[in-house]
Amino acid sequence: MRKSYVYILTNKPEGVLYIGVTSNLSQRLDQHHTMQEESFVKKYKLNHLVYVEEFTSIVDAIAREKQLKNWQRQWKIELIGSINPSWENWAQRS
Repeated sequence: MRKSYVYILTNKPEGVLYIGVTSNLSQRLDQHHTMQEESFVKKYKLNHLVYVEEFTSIVDAIAREKQLKNWQRQWKIELIGSINPSWENWAQRS
């Protein structure tokens, strides 16, 4: 079984939020970082990984991504704060 991930990127604590889904988190973060064409992630400089959920099914991960995208902004901020209260950039953790 291949793992899948739902992740949230931001540019600063409680800043612009981007929710994505992938089966290769490291590769996807690299793609966001090196993106050449204009995109939402590039436009708002969303380079801080502040939230990740792991799934064993891509179908479940996509369903969760859709659920989170439909949440109110404050709920997303509270979700991140409950797991990562300092909004640490997890992409830079060892």
